[in-house]
Amino acid sequence: MGEPSMTEVPLPGGDVTEGVVRVDDTVRRPLGPHSPLVHAVLNHLENVRFSGAPRFFGIDGKGRETLTFVDGEVAVRPWPGWVADEARIISVAKLVRAFDDAMEPFGVPDDLIGHTQRPEPDGCPPRIPLPQNLIGHQDVTPENVVFRSGQAHALIDFDMLRPAAREEEVVNVLLWWAPLMPPDDRESALSEVDAMRRVRLIVDAYGLAERDRLPELIIRMNERAWFLMRWRAQTQGGGWQRMWDEGVGDVIERRTTWLRERTDELGEALG
Repeated sequence: MGEPSMTEVPLPGGDVTEGVVRVDDTVRRPLGPHSPLVHAVLNHLENVRFSGAPRFFGIDGKGRETLTFVDGEVAVRPWPGWVADEARIISVAKLVRAFDDAMEPFGVPDDLIGHTQRPEPDGCPPRIPLPQNLIGHQDVTPENVVFRSGQAHALIDFDMLRPAAREEEVVNVLLWWAPLMPPDDRESALSEVDAMRRVRLIVDAYGLAERDRLPELIIRMNERAWFLMRWRAQTQGGGWQRMWDEGVGDVIERRTTWLRERTDELGEALG
């Protein structure tokens, strides 16, 4: 694989990863500290016959990981109007639940998660202690879900894999798909949706039984996001620094304030 004569077509990337290309029916992605975990997870998902993820083929001649190209609909900015469709968000929640169920037997291998272990940034509020007993996707943005026939078919972009609790997986879905942010900070396709109604739809579709702590967890994860984004910008640069320079810290602060003002609404939506 990786023949120089084959045409490489750049693919729209996320906010951080660059250099992702399509070659025929495969995707080539640059390697990084996260790669051993990603490859192990994708191999595990193939072994348990989870169909909602690409397959890992190995490393090509240019030192890039080679994955199957998952054909379908993917949202790119500006997000299309269909991201507001409630049937779609229900299918996203069900797909993430199926992914988490498939990942539970994989456990949290100490030898593969070293890159996820980092010192807590100064001033960062502590995480709420929940059992992180699976490897979560933790980046379920509209750009990272492939749809077919209006239903979520597969997750892509596993660079943010890390130990997570199921509640943290649900909060990540809520952030992007409810979405949990002021209307002025949302993509236009989601500016007028009823976020609290969508919170209930997502949590019910995932089937999360323990939801009493979700309002507290939602706010704490957003509080921590400011410190963690700044830390990544300072230590990793690249796309993280670009996002910080473009004002993502201010966006997170507005989002956290908006959420604090709606703690009761969150509780009612989850009740």
